[in-house]
Amino acid sequence: MEGDKIDRPARKPRADAQRNRALLLQAAKTVFAEKGAEASLDEIARAAGVGAGTLYRHFPHRDALIEAVYRNEMEQLAQAAERFSEALPPVEALRAWMLLFVEYMGTKHAMAAALTSLSRGPGELYAASGARLQATIDQLAENAVRSGEVRLEIEPLELLRAIAAVASVGAGPDWEANARRLVDILIAGIRARPE
Repeated sequence: MEGDKIDRPARKPRADAQRNRALLLQAAKTVFAEKGAEASLDEIARAAGVGAGTLYRHFPHRDALIEAVYRNEMEQLAQAAERFSEALPPVEALRAWMLLFVEYMGTKHAMAAALTSLSRGPGELYAASGARLQATIDQLAENAVRSGEVRLEIEPLELLRAIAAVASVGAGPDWEANARRLVDILIAGIRARPE
């Protein structure tokens, strides 16, 4: 019948389109970290080895690209938690993920100027990522507590807040090494001790 629409499932993007998107996200992360909000989109396209038209097909404006880079980092953190939970004992999965969180904090700091340049500001992105981080750390900590390897008398989110504090307060050249050491100190502090 005329006017009837047939709902078709969305096609999966072609492999080359997926590859180009991944290249653009990685290049944007690097270029924004190096040059901040002043980084040009043409420069990002060149760094990714694609044309400007390809960049604009994936990301029609600067804000879309910045938001996509940030969301991609969050997605990688969430996927890593699943991988670690499947491959490692619970306390080691928690530790490995917290170390990855240190890298995420590095990316967030490096991209701070680009994130604050968003026309709507970064608040909405940060709120969404905060909820996802909390759910992820809660699950990892719950698994570790259930295994009997960890005794946790604080909210799991406090572990991330401690790392974030080192990242923001001690944001000198050694902050990442200090944050990694803090992860090991935190894990040692929450390990269950025999009675």
